[in-house]
Amino acid sequence: MKKYTEIWEDIKQSLEEDLDEVVFTEIFRPVNTVFKVVNNYIYIVAPNEFVKKRIEMLYLNKLNKYLEYKVDEMHKFRIITEEQASKELSDSKEYNVNKADDSLTNRYIHGNMNSSYTFDSFVVGNSNRLAYTSGIKVADQPGIVANPLYIFGDVGLGKTHLMQCVGNYILEGDMNKKVLYVKTDQFVEEYVRSASKRKFDEFNSKYREVDVLLVDDIQFLSGKTQSQNEFFKLFELLHGQQKQIVITSDRSANELKDIMSRLTSRFEWGVTVDINRPDLDHRIKILKKKLMAETSNSDLIPNDVIEYIASVFDNNVRELEGALKRVLFYCTAFNIDFTVKSAEAALENLVKPRINDNFLSENKIKNIMSLVSDYYRISTSDLISKKRTAKYVFPRQVSMYLIKTLYDLPYKKIGTFFNNRDHSTVMHSVEKISNEIEMDINVKKDVEKLTIKCGQK
Repeated sequence: MKKYTEIWEDIKQSLEEDLDEVVFTEIFRPVNTVFKVVNNYIYIVAPNEFVKKRIEMLYLNKLNKYLEYKVDEMHKFRIITEEQASKELSDSKEYNVNKADDSLTNRYIHGNMNSSYTFDSFVVGNSNRLAYTSGIKVADQPGIVANPLYIFGDVGLGKTHLMQCVGNYILEGDMNKKVLYVKTDQFVEEYVRSASKRKFDEFNSKYREVDVLLVDDIQFLSGKTQSQNEFFKLFELLHGQQKQIVITSDRSANELKDIMSRLTSRFEWGVTVDINRPDLDHRIKILKKKLMAETSNSDLIPNDVIEYIASVFDNNVRELEGALKRVLFYCTAFNIDFTVKSAEAALENLVKPRINDNFLSENKIKNIMSLVSDYYRISTSDLISKKRTAKYVFPRQVSMYLIKTLYDLPYKKIGTFFNNRDHSTVMHSVEKISNEIEMDINVKKDVEKLTIKCGQK
């Protein structure tokens, strides 16, 4: 413990040299105590909530940068108030700094949360700024600002990370809060198991006694009527008690299929935010942050190599990070320099299929658009134009329907082939044609003929 106290004192000296005198005196001079070290987190004690928030919002990154040069193993700071520290000490007559806090550890295990998912580790860019800001506000005032917080976006863009940022932040602020993270399919399995045994005590104890409920991938409630009814009752109970609810999905609430409207309407009671695919600058920032976490050296890989990886892998954060790890492993294993050429070699088996898939997908889509244009006797340029007359709108909607049905591309991706139309426009078109097929035999025959022409039947 003495070691970490000395480290903190060294860092305070550096802060005193770097910061304005007034800032240092007000914010850092009274912060003297290292309370505990648990799971590579060093807990330091701020005199009050104001100082705690100032450090977390403005200086935590800076503190962790200083810390990197003081310890061999990766550690990070966490801030608690004197009140929180006193409460924890009073709850335990004998506090052992070498032993993880059982209640905190159990809550992470119980809810399957990742303690490394923090706002500090979340990389912010144009694609997720609103979602990030909303998450901070909800974490700061759970149950008050936005309840529920509904986060949606494609796979691998950071929805789960941001959701758990909220939970971890709340748990850091009050270690006695009951924070539960659960995947929707897990919720369904547990409910079905309880219902089959007609024993709901354990189920209700787990889900109804929480302060914060984090539910991932709510779209998997689709078609599960009894589980939906149970979730509706749980939502009503927790919301009525001002317990914070955070939900993620791969689509907006009004796009959810086979989920009762009384439930989806409640998902829109609070704040709905989306996370989009990161742009190039954002992807570069993500890679550098990940590199820092993996190696503690953000300069290990040259910028041109980072930019190469970011330019090739643009679908989601998950595959971006996977590509970085592959380059790291490849160059380290073969003891070669980090260059664009070595990165190309490391990623060759991943890049070639992507290029081929993109080429094939684009050709297939252009083929559909050409077939539909010919069928309805309009030009392809008219098909993708902004013209709103029925002569062009209906074939355009049929094209979108066929692309979605045959290749299941994301709505946003389909929109890019039609003059960058919004995903909601594409979704509306697909749903409209789907309904028309059910209602109009002529439309059904047209779509079937076109499907055959596309070589799918």
